[in-house]
Amino acid sequence: MYEEKKKRRNNMSAFVFSRLSILCAIFYICSITLFPESVTAGITRHYKFDIRLKNVTRLCKTKTIVTVNGKFPGPRVVAREGDRLVVRVVNHVSNNVSLHWHGIRQVQSGWADGPAYITQCPIQTGQSYVYNFTITGQRGTLWWHAHISWMRATLYGPLIIYPQHNASYPFAKPHKEVPIMFGEWWNADTEAVINQSLVTGAGPNVSDSYTINGLPGPLYNCSAKDTFKLKVKPGKTYMLRIINAALNDDLFFRIANHTMTIVEADASYVKPFERDTLLIAPGQTTNVLLKTQPNPPQTTFVMAARPYFTGQGTFDNSTIAGFLVYDLHNLPSSDNVPSKNLSIPTLPPINATSFVANFSNKFRALASEKFPANVPRNVDKHFFFTVGLGSNPCPKNQRCQGPNNSSKFSASVNNVSMILPTTALLQSYFFKKSNGVYTTDFPSFPLVPFNYTGAPPNNTNVSNGTKVVVLPFNTSVEVVLQDTSILGAESHPLHLHGHNFYVVGQGIGNFDPKKDPAKYNLVDPVERNTIGVPSGGWVAIRFLADNPGAWLMHCHFDVHLSWGLRMAWIVLDGELPSQKLLPPPADLPKC
Repeated sequence: MYEEKKKRRNNMSAFVFSRLSILCAIFYICSITLFPESVTAGITRHYKFDIRLKNVTRLCKTKTIVTVNGKFPGPRVVAREGDRLVVRVVNHVSNNVSLHWHGIRQVQSGWADGPAYITQCPIQTGQSYVYNFTITGQRGTLWWHAHISWMRATLYGPLIIYPQHNASYPFAKPHKEVPIMFGEWWNADTEAVINQSLVTGAGPNVSDSYTINGLPGPLYNCSAKDTFKLKVKPGKTYMLRIINAALNDDLFFRIANHTMTIVEADASYVKPFERDTLLIAPGQTTNVLLKTQPNPPQTTFVMAARPYFTGQGTFDNSTIAGFLVYDLHNLPSSDNVPSKNLSIPTLPPINATSFVANFSNKFRALASEKFPANVPRNVDKHFFFTVGLGSNPCPKNQRCQGPNNSSKFSASVNNVSMILPTTALLQSYFFKKSNGVYTTDFPSFPLVPFNYTGAPPNNTNVSNGTKVVVLPFNTSVEVVLQDTSILGAESHPLHLHGHNFYVVGQGIGNFDPKKDPAKYNLVDPVERNTIGVPSGGWVAIRFLADNPGAWLMHCHFDVHLSWGLRMAWIVLDGELPSQKLLPPPADLPKC
């Protein structure tokens, strides 16, 4: 009898334990899915990205686009600081594909960075590749996108990194967090658009609309039903994770009758400051806190964005709108918002360079004990890079439509327009087979100095090649990026892979090496991965080359990237095992 009772008790205990285990597993899975910020740090998160074609209708036109998992924009990737991401990408389309995890430092995992022919050969039709990397010392809003040709026109999505478990934001936790991704939409095939431009030498056709989270909104033809609506409650604080995924345009952004508090830039906390209008360049991310009104005078307010542009070429000079809609239970439903009776908030003029300079100068690192500004005080290597447009001669027996209708548009860094190799730089470097792939003589300064923002020189031809800068491990670097007036002064959003940098100074006109460094901010400069080189001006950045690998630095206007406005750094291994690039994964795509 005793043994039978004992057996029944054991069976009951096993039954209860089994049910509790199942409940705990269900709770854990739900926590990951619904409340990713509550999951313990340091786990491995798996994603499957199927690159597939999808028919999508915008502006009353249906076209076939390349997507991830049939979604446009692509799926949200969520992680926590310290987590490992394993993303298996399978290419089911005819286009070659590679994906970049924009802003992720890729410490010892440069093979997962993604730019085609820099850290990997592209993923060809029917092939797959696993991007495997750990998020080290980063938290905030980043994003992922294709990094080959103009494929990122439709291949992009948010990458949200929550703080470590039991860590908090350096501000009150918001009521809700909402990603807002700006994009551009072409009715035509974007690959055909850029390919035609490269053949003729002319500027490419501009987009037909801007989008917010993939939707063009009521100001465009046939698009009132495709409008982004942010539904909010009165008296609450919302964190907007704003990402500019547009291909070729800086954008002003404003919400009527509301102010925003900027708290983060490129996944780095900043000293909070309030503005009613933002500027965000392609590649940049900005987190803002939006405090909704406790007693709004109306249910609906317009949010709007339009470009900032100072160049000489054509651009999409249109405005996109969405709606901020208050959830007021005592008023009629506002699902169908009457756009005709709503006023669009006033945005700065298209060429508002002074506004852009003032806004950019407001960014300061938090520089707290927990989030210090570790800007290099001493510099080992100084560089001065001119960035801007130029031209290439028209090939024989061909008519070109670029500058003066007799040449092709090009773009360069220190007058070197980078030609992508036919095999990946990182593979060539790692296996010591660089001969014929790249040279290490990229110029540290312009070979022919001139008045960079004055009257342009008569000869606007660039040189073409695949040149890199080699840096010993832990080199402290300062780069002054100088815009030029060749074929028009304009802002260039420069993005550095594999590293964050500190913006220590910026100004209008030509950089003065004798006077300007004395004005540098070495106390709390903002930390970023993408910075707009001022139109007709300069910006100085500093970073520590502490991540071995091959790292691209380029303009995030895809038209300028296609024209060659890019260069690469090779950072050598350090002495310790933790300072060395690991061998490539077995499934690394081959060219």
